[in-house]
Amino acid sequence: MASSGNKMKAGGTARMVAALAKALREQMGLTQEELGQLIGYTASAISAMETCAQPASDKMLIALEKVLGNGMGVFEKARKWMLIEKYPVRFQGVAELEAGAVTVSSYDTFVIAGLFQTEAYAQALIGGGFPSVSDQKREELVEARLARRALFDRTPTSMIELILEEGVLRRPFGTLEVMREQMRSLAEDAQRENVCVQILPTDRGLRGSHAGDRGSMKLLVTEDHDHVVYLEIEDQGILISDPPEVAKLAHRYAKIRSQALSPDDSLSLIKGLAGEEP
Repeated sequence: MASSGNKMKAGGTARMVAALAKALREQMGLTQEELGQLIGYTASAISAMETCAQPASDKMLIALEKVLGNGMGVFEKARKWMLIEKYPVRFQGVAELEAGAVTVSSYDTFVIAGLFQTEAYAQALIGGGFPSVSDQKREELVEARLARRALFDRTPTSMIELILEEGVLRRPFGTLEVMREQMRSLAEDAQRENVCVQILPTDRGLRGSHAGDRGSMKLLVTEDHDHVVYLEIEDQGILISDPPEVAKLAHRYAKIRSQALSPDDSLSLIKGLAGEEP
């Protein structure tokens, strides 16, 4: 069971939402219990939100906008920043860049890329990590991770590439059924018009060249058409924007892509592991 000792420190948006919600509630003459009844929450949940013991979820912000927003849209506007605050600090800036990116290209060697994760897979991955996190923090991290999937359907359309080491597909988290569900979801995502998924075979090194031996990377082309690379290891994140360094890593990524299976062969492998007909 996850420890409850990891208490989350509320971010600036969470504190702003809490203060504004309390002020508007009191202005309307509502008790915490009455507001809770109007938006489908208990009085203790409203109290936890107002004291930042448990910042508002995305669902609660939508409900608060309907009851307290008064046409201002403040709670609606807060949704983006609240989600970003729920990411680990090392990823917050990258999450904002990713959400507006023109192109997202990832190479992952150990787990399914966060953008492609199902809820059950994310729950198992985050809940089973070390050191453990509280149940509340786990739910917040899962919510924020799943919110990234909005990129798939964003307008204007983003081009999304994913290269996975074959071993990632064979490394289960949670249960075998959780992994099969993840494979089915990955296969569906791979068939989107703006998505390309490729698998780098486990035996690639037997051919004398393996360009992915130095680990995972994420390449982004931002909405301003800047090129950046994000690297992460042992809870440390590095964002690289120096053009020569970015170019070197982009060339390495291109080589990895050339060594991977074709999108069609990759999809067949994923479907087979999911128990579906290729």
